[in-house]
Amino acid sequence: MIDTGAFALGSLLLPTITEDPKKVKNVGLQLYTFRKEMLADATGTLKQIAALGIKQIESAASDKGNYYGLKPKEMKQVCTDLGMTLRSGHVHIDNKWQQTLNDAAESGQEYIICSSMPARGQTVDNYKKAAEAFNRSGEDANKLNLKFGYHNHDYEFESENGQVLYDVLVKNTQPNLVHLELDLGWVIIGGKDPLDYFRNYPGRFPLWHLKDMDLQKKHSVEFGKGSLQIVKILQHSKQSGMKYLFVEQEEYASTPQQSIKEDMDYLVKLKF
Repeated sequence: MIDTGAFALGSLLLPTITEDPKKVKNVGLQLYTFRKEMLADATGTLKQIAALGIKQIESAASDKGNYYGLKPKEMKQVCTDLGMTLRSGHVHIDNKWQQTLNDAAESGQEYIICSSMPARGQTVDNYKKAAEAFNRSGEDANKLNLKFGYHNHDYEFESENGQVLYDVLVKNTQPNLVHLELDLGWVIIGGKDPLDYFRNYPGRFPLWHLKDMDLQKKHSVEFGKGSLQIVKILQHSKQSGMKYLFVEQEEYASTPQQSIKEDMDYLVKLKF
């Protein structure tokens, strides 16, 4: 866009060029938001989610498996029929790891994300061991054309001997093997600034969990009701390497449907 109310150099008027503000597009959803509803009626719930304007889906492990009782190909087809893409999935690394990978490949998803630390030892040594395990998991995933990643909570931002444990994990994982999904809400609950991570590790965060948080109650709230500086963070999406963002509501003011509607209405109005 050309701003003709520009500056003069001698008798020459030079326009300044400003970029049009961007809008949030291609919004994704982490299905943990609808965890009870997905278990009760996966297909019906996905229809409701699509009606809210969601375009990308990230599944989560459940009592009925990683696809809520559907077969991997069924999950993919239902999403496709509704105009959505099954993009990612939260899983556990356990003795069924190879089957988990095979199912993810069959579903056509791009990313497979470890949703929590395999062992909760809050030490530098344990995080280095976890990094080694994640690098191996990334190699396993690559063999099936999948991208392996890790999703943080707040405890990874604790420190031992002056070292932030999440930083230990980032520094000891290979970017081509471990694609980090940064949960922005849990970063601020952990007392850190997401923008610092974008600056320190540019391009390492292709996936985001976008959620607003109440710092006092330490739980998620609808956009605009918490402490996450959403516009400012979105302005640094390129620096972070973000390709897809997934909205996640772990708690709701009323129902998941109403919370996500509020979130989507908020995002539609945003310019950054």
